[in-house]
Amino acid sequence: MYNNFETKAIHQGNEKNAFGSLTTPIFQTSTFVFDNAEQGGDRFAGRHDGYMYTRLGNPTVRTLEKKLAAMEDGESCVAFSSGMGAISGTLLSFLSSGDHIVADKMLYGCTFSLMAHTFSRFDIEVDFIDCSDINSVIQSIKSNTKVVYFETPANPSMKIVDINKLCIEVHKKKSDCKIVVDNTFATPYITQPLKLGADIVLHSATKYLNGHGDVVAGMAVGKKDVMDQIRSIGLKDITGAVLSPNDAFLILRGLKTLKHRMDAHSYNAQMVAEFLESHEMIENVYYPGLPSNSGYKIAKKQMRKFGGVISFEVKGGFNDAINLINNLHLCTLAVSLGDVETLIQHPGSMTHSAYSKEEIEAAGFSDGLIRLSVGLENYQDIIDDLLHGLSLIRA
Repeated sequence: MYNNFETKAIHQGNEKNAFGSLTTPIFQTSTFVFDNAEQGGDRFAGRHDGYMYTRLGNPTVRTLEKKLAAMEDGESCVAFSSGMGAISGTLLSFLSSGDHIVADKMLYGCTFSLMAHTFSRFDIEVDFIDCSDINSVIQSIKSNTKVVYFETPANPSMKIVDINKLCIEVHKKKSDCKIVVDNTFATPYITQPLKLGADIVLHSATKYLNGHGDVVAGMAVGKKDVMDQIRSIGLKDITGAVLSPNDAFLILRGLKTLKHRMDAHSYNAQMVAEFLESHEMIENVYYPGLPSNSGYKIAKKQMRKFGGVISFEVKGGFNDAINLINNLHLCTLAVSLGDVETLIQHPGSMTHSAYSKEEIEAAGFSDGLIRLSVGLENYQDIIDDLLHGLSLIRA
């Protein structure tokens, strides 16, 4: 209905309610009343639209799903109670024993753990490769490959994958292979992978979509028939990872300001990244908005902005990285990202602790890597805090 992103974020999917409430109400109910037994039977048989039980659908959650589908330019959306619920529920809706996945070797730690340590119990094979190398992706596809899975920007290395090029080549090689993109770091405001050829887009809605650090949630977006399968298998039967109406309400609130928050996050992150790149004690800075970044040209092509997350390495390695983190005051030591507060953490020992030392090296990041989720404070205050922490290391 609406063409402009920020208008979709505010108005798309909203429905008039009996009491004229401007804000979508919280339908805090487990079950719904039928007019008669025939209506109940028709709804369970799929002959009549309507709500039955909140695990199967809820008006507040449905408003959120319709809104995010529009923002990602998708046909439908399924909401989950966590990002990992969305990831596992989506993948297990399409995978069976004997199937094969091609996945990027740089993934969020729990996603990596699911694929590297859990799927093997169900005879699901996973090959971890560098998805920025399109030839390696194509060479890894087998007759039983059902999914190609990656993040861009990748957590925590900020690696950029050329979504459109990869989708064209993968679908040319195997048209029924589903390409699944975790779009958490970019959000639909910055990148819309479905427009670039992806089949399914996933989000940890805990992060930027909600944006206020008070919800855990996940989302899957794609074609209606694909989402219907995820809803009936991955959500309803396998995980039961149902988003609560109250959490859906909070995310709806957050989406109203997503565009404006991402503009500010991206601006602040650019300023902080340029500062870090110029500092003598910083070995490497990984941010797609820096012309020195290997993914800069691709990022400019497929991203509206460059996002709010930076990773960097201090020249002193692991010990100096830990000392820096421990000597900051404004930057809050906490995992997660996408909040209005600036958050800093050490991936090797925290979010990516599921990786062994050898797996960390194979994935392409060091145990001295620091991840910084740049918040909405004045960027100079963030820089001053980092300067103070770096000065204590030098001393």
